[in-house]
Amino acid sequence: MHLFVDISSHGFGHLAITAPVLNALAGRLPGLRLSIRSALPPAQLHQRIGVPFELIAGCSDFGYRMIDATRIDRAASAAAYRQAHADWPGSIAAEAAFLERLQPDLVLTNVSYLPLAAASALGIPCLSLCSLNWAELFEHFFGAEPWAATIHQEILAAYRSASAFLRITPGMPMTALDNLQAIGPISQHGQHHDLGLGGDKAVLVVMGGIDHPLPVDNWPAVPGIRWIVDGRFPFRHPSAMPHTAFALTFTDLLASVDAVITKPGYGMFTEAAANGIPVLYQRREDWPEQDCLIAWLNAHARCLEIGCKQLQKGHLAAALTSLWHQTAPARPDLTGIDEAVVKIANLIDTRSGS
Repeated sequence: MHLFVDISSHGFGHLAITAPVLNALAGRLPGLRLSIRSALPPAQLHQRIGVPFELIAGCSDFGYRMIDATRIDRAASAAAYRQAHADWPGSIAAEAAFLERLQPDLVLTNVSYLPLAAASALGIPCLSLCSLNWAELFEHFFGAEPWAATIHQEILAAYRSASAFLRITPGMPMTALDNLQAIGPISQHGQHHDLGLGGDKAVLVVMGGIDHPLPVDNWPAVPGIRWIVDGRFPFRHPSAMPHTAFALTFTDLLASVDAVITKPGYGMFTEAAANGIPVLYQRREDWPEQDCLIAWLNAHARCLEIGCKQLQKGHLAAALTSLWHQTAPARPDLTGIDEAVVKIANLIDTRSGS
């Protein structure tokens, strides 16, 4: 059986959700052929997805144009949606031609809607898997615009054409989808490693897969704390180290630190909670998904909100001390992986007639 998977490159969270499901699905269905389309770096895909797959470099969605990890560019996003839907029937036809050449037995997206519309036009079973969908976010940002109604309906129709939308926990309400199937949390457990910091506490600073440089060099030195930062951006702080200083996968690195500083995002929040890592987070600017993520994190991890200025200036010592004095709640039960695998495998079985 041939499964085609489309993974959004709007940050790394879509990959963090999809990879554990693909790994488990391949274990259940030996011989499953995987074709994956994504614009994420191949190294990231191979680090997360531990089974063989054919990579098709490219993307069929953009999510939102971003200023940085916490702010969308509304004007650029509006223009991109209007361009993407200028000839929507033509886009579906082109995508259908691509799928006809690929000949998959099943299509899975996280969380693009164009492949769903094309697969449905061809009679290929399809599903989507995510904590959000672009239709709900589009309505939030552009629902009042006079040009938006037709685009919103086209996005909704594509999602509704799928056999199911597997909404993971925590997730947005998605009341407009009549094919919604709620499942549990999806995440990965990492392995704890001694980072060799001589007793200093390690604080991972990561704002996700979208560029978000921070003025780390201006942060005050805090005795006993080492900042592990994104090495793509130059820094000279004597207490800072790049992520790449440790030969670990991201999840193992996360499982080995004493706290993480981040923004609300499904992958970061669930992996921190699953591995028992305390979280300081800065809210995103007008991002409706974050409310359900924050509520869930408060139930499953030690966490505190910090402000933008607080993060920019590096005034974090008091917040970290308070965070480390919190009582750790029970870690979440990651039931969503098996639930998603069962639903996808059942659809494959139906397709194959077994």
